[in-house]
Amino acid sequence: MASFTEMLGAKLMSKNGEVATAEALAGKKAVGLYFSAHWCPPCRGFTPKLAEFYTSSLKAKGLEIVFVSSDRDENSFKSYFVEQPWLALPYSDRELKEKLSKKFKVQGIPTFVVLDGETGTTITTDGRASVIQDPTGEEFPWKPKPFAELFGESFLKSVASDEKVGREATEGKVVGIYFSAHWCPPCRGFTPKLVDWYKKVQAQGHPFEIIFASSDRDEAAFKEYFGDMPWLALPHGDKRKEKWSQAFGVSGIPTFVILDKELNTITKDGREVVSEFPEGDGFPWLPKPPAPIRDLAKPKGIQETPSVVLFMETTPAEEQEKLLEELEPLATKYRDAAWEKEDKEPEVLFFAAKSSEGPAPRVRSMTKQEALPPAKHATSLPPKGILLDLDDNGAFYELEGEVTAAAVEKFLADFKAGSLTRKQCEN
Repeated sequence: MASFTEMLGAKLMSKNGEVATAEALAGKKAVGLYFSAHWCPPCRGFTPKLAEFYTSSLKAKGLEIVFVSSDRDENSFKSYFVEQPWLALPYSDRELKEKLSKKFKVQGIPTFVVLDGETGTTITTDGRASVIQDPTGEEFPWKPKPFAELFGESFLKSVASDEKVGREATEGKVVGIYFSAHWCPPCRGFTPKLVDWYKKVQAQGHPFEIIFASSDRDEAAFKEYFGDMPWLALPHGDKRKEKWSQAFGVSGIPTFVILDKELNTITKDGREVVSEFPEGDGFPWLPKPPAPIRDLAKPKGIQETPSVVLFMETTPAEEQEKLLEELEPLATKYRDAAWEKEDKEPEVLFFAAKSSEGPAPRVRSMTKQEALPPAKHATSLPPKGILLDLDDNGAFYELEGEVTAAAVEKFLADFKAGSLTRKQCEN
């Protein structure tokens, strides 16, 4: 239970006052963190449903819920908490609330995160969908099933004849799941590219199939759209579609997921695969570890993950390479630690601005760094290191002194310990 005490603090609020976190959550099969607020209309719509399901079924099955408030003042929090039959994080602990929102990447409310009651590990960050689909808790605590169990046995081959094929049509093949809809302009833009790419992969003889998982609003639109596709599909309205979307955390379309022959995930960003291998080569597109230190000109991930940024735009190329070589073992340690995890989400990213291309000038400006000298001047600025934490409302931290591997390692240790001085990015 130490994990919940560390995560939520020593005390929680009940209707009868403070309770010890360890005592209140002891023996629970699962713990739900309910990020919500009274001012939020969707929250006010969902809260009574969650309360009904909790009271009638889910509490008895071992679920406890902790309300994590985004209310604007304590009086609003209190009036809203009265309606809720569970526990709450003390409103006064705003810093802890922000840490929880950041930890679970809460982008909007209501959000219902479900954690394992014994280990505190995340079961799902989309507990709202789990509750709506299973209000009596028949599948509680909603631990994700292997996708092979959700895959099913029948797929639509042709919209013209309603011909269906069985699971044997995908046996021994790499499988793409294409979440799309005719009403979605980006989908209509990507679908012809995917059709062309699919045909190239097929022409090369690779064992590969795609299944269309439609978000079309009616069967007529589905049939019209599927008619342009040379692969398989789920029938319109098939219940597997929602389970598949939930399994892969699909939050927007088009989304193209690629699975191996055992239906394990290769990548949830199949669109990037299509872009990287436009001729259909590279099969089966197994993920490769990214570079330990990435180019700031392509800052993928910098918005969500704390990132060490090295400014070295005016540093001579030979000195750049020497410094990057020194820092590479540290960056590799962080990358490899993430790569061993199933979700592969790194604790820290590393970026280098070796030129003023791309977003480097913008990042330099927003973190109030010294402006680069005009190109016609030979003046060189020394390398500078910062840690950018945009997910923390635009925070950054400055590395004082010379940039070395030892200095950056200590810098990161101090960041984790919370002993650095936080600064605010400018817009």
